[in-house]
Amino acid sequence: MTAARLRRRLLVRGVVQGVGFRPFVYTTAAEFALTGRVYNDSSGVVVEVEGAPAAVEAFSRRLRERPPPLAVVESVEEHSVAVRGGTGFHIADTTRHDGGRTLASPDVAICADCVAELRDPADRRYRHPFITCTNCGPRFTIIASLPYDRARTSMADFAMCPRCATEYRDPADRRFHAQPIACPDCGPRLSYHGPGPGDPLTAARNLLRDGGILAVKGIGGYHLACDATDEAAVARLRHRKRRGDKPFAVMVPDLERARAVADIDDRAATLLTGPQRPIVLLGGGHMSLAESVAPGIPDLGVLLAYTPLHLLLFGLPGDEPGPQHLVMTSGNRGGEPICYDDRDARTGLAGLADAWLSHDRRILVPCDDSVVRLVDGEELPVRRSRGYAPLPLTLPTPVPPTLAVGADLKNTGAVGDGRYAWLSQHIGDMDDLATLRAFDDATAHLCALTGVRPQHLIADAHPRYRSTRWAHEHAGARPVRTVQHHHAHIAAVMGEHGLGAEDTVLGIAFDGTGFGPDAAIWGGEVLAAGYKGYRRLAHLKYVPLAGGDASVHRPYRMALAHLWAAGLDWAEPIPSVLACPADERAILSHQFGTGLGCVPTSSMGRLFDAVSSLAGVRHRVDYEAQAAIEFEGRSRGVDPGARRYRFTIDHSTDPVAIDPAPVIGDVVADALSGVPAGVIGARFHAAVAGSILELAAEFAAETTAVALTGGVFQNALLLSTARSLLRDKGFHVITHRRLPPNDGGLSFGQLLAGNAG
Repeated sequence: MTAARLRRRLLVRGVVQGVGFRPFVYTTAAEFALTGRVYNDSSGVVVEVEGAPAAVEAFSRRLRERPPPLAVVESVEEHSVAVRGGTGFHIADTTRHDGGRTLASPDVAICADCVAELRDPADRRYRHPFITCTNCGPRFTIIASLPYDRARTSMADFAMCPRCATEYRDPADRRFHAQPIACPDCGPRLSYHGPGPGDPLTAARNLLRDGGILAVKGIGGYHLACDATDEAAVARLRHRKRRGDKPFAVMVPDLERARAVADIDDRAATLLTGPQRPIVLLGGGHMSLAESVAPGIPDLGVLLAYTPLHLLLFGLPGDEPGPQHLVMTSGNRGGEPICYDDRDARTGLAGLADAWLSHDRRILVPCDDSVVRLVDGEELPVRRSRGYAPLPLTLPTPVPPTLAVGADLKNTGAVGDGRYAWLSQHIGDMDDLATLRAFDDATAHLCALTGVRPQHLIADAHPRYRSTRWAHEHAGARPVRTVQHHHAHIAAVMGEHGLGAEDTVLGIAFDGTGFGPDAAIWGGEVLAAGYKGYRRLAHLKYVPLAGGDASVHRPYRMALAHLWAAGLDWAEPIPSVLACPADERAILSHQFGTGLGCVPTSSMGRLFDAVSSLAGVRHRVDYEAQAAIEFEGRSRGVDPGARRYRFTIDHSTDPVAIDPAPVIGDVVADALSGVPAGVIGARFHAAVAGSILELAAEFAAETTAVALTGGVFQNALLLSTARSLLRDKGFHVITHRRLPPNDGGLSFGQLLAGNAG
């Protein structure tokens, strides 16, 4: 009598291509003595298995519950089909059809197995700069289209040698169907262009050791590198890049060397060594590094080497090592997107780099490093890019095919369809023609990769945003909807937490700039909001913003605006008054009195700038939020003492006005009394957090979550203090976990709010 057999067809959707899913299915089927096949499809991965019913059930459970570590299984459709018989299990050819969709994997840091082979003189991939396997290596940045097969990646330029082809076909091998497989015989080749003899890596190490600046081609583009302990080299890189005081990130080869320059607890170690390998913002005494690596702030951006080329650049045993702490910053000039094309890098980085360490594996999609920080042990993204993009986010409510274009700062675009949203990699600030071209390329590639054909576009409500103008210029016959900036911020954090279509929150949206429907510049907002709309309950009291960006770049101007609004004299002992030239003071006084060249602003970001200047910390800035960042750094861990600052909540207006005048007065009094800036900062941060609690107590119902969002909540001291105060009083607080609170997450909120009307 023939034993009963069962055949089942499974369609697996999610991040299941480029993550070793087919080899996993093959070996699991063999373990359970099943026959059948597996293949990539436009919709995901299709599996047919046949065998004893108990074995088929066990296989199905394993697939759902224990997939490969890099896979994200979103759904499994399972159907019984007719028994076919036959022997063996095989990987079949990829199929394509219209209407299907699979999800691309992000780039993945080198795995421990590949590191071991890279270091093993007996291994044939010893010192191979492009070692990879099914568990690591480039993905997103080399994929032209899906389904994910070598022919649709830039690795199509390299024919596999016989030994690599054997590994590729061997189910027992870690490189079974690893599309980027390569070895020294058939893979990409390194090249070096610059001074000094020797092979490319030796010449590059020597250049760095001698104080040179090296352009290094990574996974998603070029970096500019120099010895982070060499003050002259770091200062030269800063000067050439026109970077001002903006901090550099530092790459190290391993966790041990990271611990030498930063405080690293278990949670930070997990982030640093995970497959994403972001830049992690860490505190601690980085005394061994050049002072100009991160001037004026306590945090250091640290990342571990995430490619074999990086590890080889630091040097293996037997090498004369290169510097073990490298500044590793995006290869571009200030304001431009990262260079990723070899020809563009040779011209675009000329004058910045002394030499180029390159290779001939094409980068199809540029992708900057991601940046995260930890606040009370919870991850807070600052920039979501390499290692995370283009992983989708699940939408709490379905949307039609849509393209959201984000904002002008820290731009990302997003496409949505059904219950998925895909955010692009970090694109940057949309104030340069090259960045606009990068946005064109990124959104086109994202649409091609996801198969989304947008029926309409969504943009910020600011009429002069370049992203908004781009949407109108590229929409054709498709409608363009707009969403108010802070409404989009709140919708983004709501969507992250899966709130439904009818849910509402008390949204605290604090940032630098957002266009309000009253034509004022908003930024200190308390909104009752859902996806469908919002009501402005309260806001920071308006003060005049004179000259637009001039006041952003010179915080002393915002300090004078707040002094003027508070009715306080511009007494010369006040640091901000001293910082402002007398003729400029006269012009500002006229502007504030007449309103000439001024726009009202409720920006909390500009208030932080103003108080930083009043406390004598920073009067001019070289990069966004520098004054606030340095002010927070001075304030961390400082005892504010018994004195408290407090905002006035003025209920005589609708919306309610949050008046900072009493705080401004107290700050000035303390500054003139010689109170240290750190103490002033501690008191100010406590006052802002206290006002959030007071507003929540007034406006939040018992069932309403309090959502904290906007770029100001990148401030770890403020976020930690406000969140603790709210939670201690029983409020349900939601903050960002997968997207930045800054404008890098705005396109996700636009998708939700722009489709909810």
